[in-house]
Amino acid sequence: MAQSEVISSIQLQWDRVLGRLRAEVGEAAYRSWLKPLTLLSSDDSCVRMAVPTRFMRDWVAGNYQDRIQALWQDEVGVSSAVEIVVLPLARPVPKPALVEVGVEAEVPLSGKPESPREEAELPAIAEAPRVAEFQSLSGSLDPRFTFDNFVVGKPNELAYAAARRVAEAENVPFNPLFLYGGVGLGKTHLMHAIAHQIRNVYPQKKVIYLSAEKFMYQFVRALRTKDTMSFKEQFRSVDVLMIDDVQFIGGREATQEEFFHTFNALVDQNRQVVISADKSPSDLAGVEDRMKSRLGWGLVADIHPTTYELRLGILESKAEQLDVIIPQKVIEFLAHKITSNIRELEGALNRIVAHATLVGRAVSLETTQEVLHDLLRANDRRVTIEEIQKKVAEHFNVRISDMHSSRRARAVARPRQIAMYLSKHLTSRSLPEIGRKFGGRDHTTVMHAVKKVEELKSGDVEFSEDIELLRRMLEN
Repeated sequence: MAQSEVISSIQLQWDRVLGRLRAEVGEAAYRSWLKPLTLLSSDDSCVRMAVPTRFMRDWVAGNYQDRIQALWQDEVGVSSAVEIVVLPLARPVPKPALVEVGVEAEVPLSGKPESPREEAELPAIAEAPRVAEFQSLSGSLDPRFTFDNFVVGKPNELAYAAARRVAEAENVPFNPLFLYGGVGLGKTHLMHAIAHQIRNVYPQKKVIYLSAEKFMYQFVRALRTKDTMSFKEQFRSVDVLMIDDVQFIGGREATQEEFFHTFNALVDQNRQVVISADKSPSDLAGVEDRMKSRLGWGLVADIHPTTYELRLGILESKAEQLDVIIPQKVIEFLAHKITSNIRELEGALNRIVAHATLVGRAVSLETTQEVLHDLLRANDRRVTIEEIQKKVAEHFNVRISDMHSSRRARAVARPRQIAMYLSKHLTSRSLPEIGRKFGGRDHTTVMHAVKKVEELKSGDVEFSEDIELLRRMLEN
């Protein structure tokens, strides 16, 4: 068999093994750990492959080596040992020294160029593994999270404008860009959009995007394998470093120390750093003051809770992406009822569209209420005890402090009991938790208040209507 046919045959076998691995482990794990594998050689006794870093070798060997060996045996029909080596310049080359099982190699494996032309091509060969290396470190990006799919409104317009500027600027505009806001408001979407845009506009730039937890894991792994120098080189040689949910490094002194030095090294080199968290830098718990100060150096942009108008826009955009027709009254109902975060809002729309598709029923207000009954009930109960106390105090013209006081005058005690009753029915708080919010009272006091209000409701129509009015005001 000609050498070219040998190479082609074994490469096809290896491609089939990779295809099976990809189906088994999923796209994200495949791209991170298995796609960078390069097949070097194969014979009856051993199949050799290379990865660009020691960290990748340890991970692949510990998690996938046995499965690779089993799949390779299935493919070629011979049991071969699997050897994974570190080759920093590892990448598929035009003429690898692949040896078909049972056939002797015609060309010896050599790392040296065999001609001046091959030597001239070395810089291009050296650049490819750098890309693979950074892709293996970086977390996977969601293709849906782009700037085009981000709906802009007043609560997020500053964060959006800043993210867009960072993604499209040739030079660093402000460092770091710090995005913060509550769960499901769009921080991760903007982070992914920045990474997508930079890779599209400046493909030569090396970008790492990962969660703070993964950064911490990589660092701990480097400590255990005594390979911290490699870790430092990888993270301090990027053009853009993006860390999501940085609040999770709180209380981790060693990780904070390494992140602090990585951050300073990149900023000193005028490399872009983008950070996200659930709180502003000054409010991060368990984070050293010097770190808080550094994180607030650049532009701090917060993402506020959504407005009704923004939720309407998000739902209309999502319906357009799904290519489905949703009645306007359904969109308005969802925008009105699901106010917690964007993620839950989009999830609700996905559920009603899936239901309509699967059961063959048109989307209507009635089916929406039926399909989302659990979600709607949970959102209805997301009133806080503080909001209840404030609304009841305003309604009965008493002071907020009376909700926590020990005064027993009926003019104060009755509104307090009503507030306890509403807290029981409109929040998911336990009776002891409710009692603590009312001046440290015992749970039996809350039980008595609930029972008393229920008795008054059953015997006094006007009182019952008053309670229902308060409930509607709080729910809406």
